[in-house]
Amino acid sequence: QVQLVESGGGLVQAGGSLRLSCVDSRRTFSSYAMGWFRQAPGKEREFVAAIAGSGGSTAIANSVKGRFTISRDNAKNTVYLQMNSLKPEDTAVYYCAATNSRPSPRPSAYNYWGQGTQVTVSS
Repeated sequence: QVQLVESGGGLVQAGGSLRLSCVDSRRTFSSYAMGWFRQAPGKEREFVAAIAGSGGSTAIANSVKGRFTISRDNAKNTVYLQMNSLKPEDTAVYYCAATNSRPSPRPSAYNYWGQGTQVTVSS
């Protein structure tokens, strides 16, 4: 059974930083591309970033480009989302997801999802 567990969310002031982590319980972690998505109240789930299984390629949404970085440590079965220069509009529940296909900005491409971690940015 796949289990993705996010952590690292919280309350931060605008301009601050947070690092989200997502631990994957599977031995085959490195075979899966991983993605981060977010969902604010009343809005659709939005792509944030994705990374290939090898970590060799990444994709970042334009809305967070230059502020957020995705990375992974396959030895620790963990994917990270480093978030800098946070803005109030970054407030959302952040989800990590896994796909056995290529990295994708489409939520429907992902097979497995975590429960989410809340990020709140105050102005």
